[in-house]
Amino acid sequence: QVQLVESGGGLAQPGGSLGLSCVASGGTFSRLAMGWFRQAPGKKREFVGAVNLSGRNPTYVDSVKGRFTISRDNAKNTMYLQLNNLKPEDTATYYCTAADKFFAVAAGTANYWGQGTQVTVSS
Repeated sequence: QVQLVESGGGLAQPGGSLGLSCVASGGTFSRLAMGWFRQAPGKKREFVGAVNLSGRNPTYVDSVKGRFTISRDNAKNTMYLQLNNLKPEDTATYYCTAADKFFAVAAGTANYWGQGTQVTVSS
């Protein structure tokens, strides 16, 4: 059973930056596609981005392209999300997700989810 633990959320000003981490345990990290979703109060969970086993060419939702960067370190069983040029509309709980198949991560149907970490963007 894979367990995912996010960290690194917090409060940032508009235009600021935050870095999130997702540490995986209980599985073979290098065999897992990984991704990030977010959910704002009163809204549906939204796909943010995903990365395949190699970490090359992550996929992003249009609203975060050029501002957010996903990376992974298979030696550390960790995926990262760097959030730059933050906007108030980025305020949400950010969730890490993992699955054997990339399409399951991107579709939000993965078996494994973290508990979430809060990101608040406000002046």
